[in-house]
Amino acid sequence: MPENRAHAATGGRIAAGSERNRRAVEWNSDRKAASRPLIVACLTILWMTAVFGRLGYLQLFRHSEYMARAQRQQQRVIEITPKRGAIYDRNMHPLAMSIPVDSAFAVPSELGDQQLAARLISGVLGIPREVLEARFESSHSFVWIARKLPPDKKEAVEALNLKGVYFQKENQRIYPKRGLASHVLGFVDLDEKGLGGIEYELDGQIRGKSEKIIVMADARQHWFDGGEARREPGANVVLTLDEKIQYIAERELTAAIAKTHAMAGTVMVMNPNSGEILGLANWPKFNPNSANEAPAESRMNRAVAALYEPGSTFKLITLAAAFDQGITRPGEVFDCENGAVYVAGHRIRDHKPFGMLTVADILAQSSDVGAIKIALRLGAPKFYDYIRAFGFGQPTGVDMPGESKGLLRRLDNWSAVSIGSISMGQEVGVTPIQLISAVSAIANGGTLYKPHVVAELRRGDHKLPAEGPLAPSEARRVIRPETAATLRRLMEGVILHGTGPLARLDGWTAAGKTGSAQKIDPATGRYSRTQLIASFTGFAPISNPAVTILVSLDSPVGQHEGGQVAAPVFKRIAEQVLPYLDVPRDVPIGPRLVQAAYRNRDVSDSSVLEDFTATDFSEQPDQPPAKSAATNNREGNSPAPPVTVAVDEGGDIQVPDFSGKTMREVTEMCLHLGIEPILVGSSLATNQTPGAGTKVRKGAKVTVQFGTPATKIAKPHRRVRH
Repeated sequence: MPENRAHAATGGRIAAGSERNRRAVEWNSDRKAASRPLIVACLTILWMTAVFGRLGYLQLFRHSEYMARAQRQQQRVIEITPKRGAIYDRNMHPLAMSIPVDSAFAVPSELGDQQLAARLISGVLGIPREVLEARFESSHSFVWIARKLPPDKKEAVEALNLKGVYFQKENQRIYPKRGLASHVLGFVDLDEKGLGGIEYELDGQIRGKSEKIIVMADARQHWFDGGEARREPGANVVLTLDEKIQYIAERELTAAIAKTHAMAGTVMVMNPNSGEILGLANWPKFNPNSANEAPAESRMNRAVAALYEPGSTFKLITLAAAFDQGITRPGEVFDCENGAVYVAGHRIRDHKPFGMLTVADILAQSSDVGAIKIALRLGAPKFYDYIRAFGFGQPTGVDMPGESKGLLRRLDNWSAVSIGSISMGQEVGVTPIQLISAVSAIANGGTLYKPHVVAELRRGDHKLPAEGPLAPSEARRVIRPETAATLRRLMEGVILHGTGPLARLDGWTAAGKTGSAQKIDPATGRYSRTQLIASFTGFAPISNPAVTILVSLDSPVGQHEGGQVAAPVFKRIAEQVLPYLDVPRDVPIGPRLVQAAYRNRDVSDSSVLEDFTATDFSEQPDQPPAKSAATNNREGNSPAPPVTVAVDEGGDIQVPDFSGKTMREVTEMCLHLGIEPILVGSSLATNQTPGAGTKVRKGAKVTVQFGTPATKIAKPHRRVRH
């Protein structure tokens, strides 16, 4: 029994233990089952925390880096040269414009055989193969092959059909009139940035804001145009230049250079009543379409940058100051001491031995001694003040780059002989723009205007406000109107009976001054006896000047005085510009005068400077003077018959019918056809020689008679004889 109870007790304990074990196992199983989701949840949270932490780090701290990397892989932003505004003359004729052209670029990663591609492209464009290979190796995504290709070159590259070679439109600056007004217009570089002239001076206004093109790539790295972001275009510029007057100035300067073999030259045409520059020509000249091929000397705008001693033309300033101060009068007589005078112990010799001369003759004959004596009476301080008042020794403010302020020493630095030297145009350096501005002040009655070549800036139909160098400045009175009137009369005497008879115009009164300034010889440091700057500056007509013209020739060979080589250029320019501007004639012109003026003259372009001498103006002594058209009308006779001048016929240019047209219309038609007009009379065209339909050669002269049978030509102004 006891054993049974013991056994039973033992069995019970075993059973109880088993039950506890079972329950423990079940509890552990339940516990594990319950902890698994928690573990999974914890792991998920940790994973999500790591993922979102990484994403947050990339988004917040590495976003810019990875975005830039993606953009480098997927797109390429190319800055395209902006479209520049056009430049026009005063009549809205285009002188500079931008047109779209094609530029070639490559994606080297798409080229495949880069050496083969380089060899093929090199054969078409002429670019060295080594250069192209180096470009392809420099980048995998984008390289320029050639920019701004001519149409034939673009077609040749396109015909190669190379994978990875693409084209993009860019803007290219062109100058349709080639070298016309090149020194005023300037030029641009490959990226359309202005490097000279108006292109440089107004680059900020003419140059539009940058344009960019986005080139995109797909997943297979195939590139395509993603579109371009267009910006505001540049402003258009309207110049004061007149295309026809500019052409006349350049043609006559070129002919003068060919005849005189001068090393350089400048011609300027200005409106004296406003400071507007109507024409500006320099030699040497260049073609702005290929400016990089021209030497720097050719690109120099000598009209605003060339410094030279003005010589006798500066005597105008000497006399202007003296008359304005009332220290002399035109009829006062000075002893020119047979061509020599001593100033502070220095002997200064005249170009001719003059004796007693009136002030009027001192200017007409260009006496150095006479000018020195007048300046000595005036005194250095007042003389210096007038020189400054006329704008010398300081920039004029013209709206073109590179202007020189000239050379004028401070009064404190003048030597005892300086007043004598400066009075005749030595020891002072001027620019053509300064001199023509000063002469224009004499022409218009004593007011100095700021010279300018820009009329206005326009964007679309809106005129932009004038700012910076374009801002207008107030005109300054430098001499009294009475002083200017006196000088105009004396300057007329220079042409009528002084050193400038070859500047006398057919049909208009004119005034001017010759100049022959010695240059400094670099080898000796002294004035050269052979190297001179010959010049002439003047205006016409005298009573109401319409144009001021300056002609300057640097180192002409052979004849070298201003009255010999520069005055005829003034004459030829004025006689073309005045009728073009419809300026009425104020001197009657008769048939005999025209026949004498053009007798025995070659009609080829090489003879455009073959001027007649002063004796050609006179009638034959054994014959009575020919009656003018005005005299015939007053006496009741019929008008003078049309002038007949021999012409070069047998060419391929057909002379048009000029009947009923104005002088300006006739001039424009002749310049367009390449023939030279000889205009006689005023009002409308009535007759012409040769007749309409006649075939003539290029450069031939065509005489056109203007007026009607009832038209009277104004009486000539009474001229003062000295």
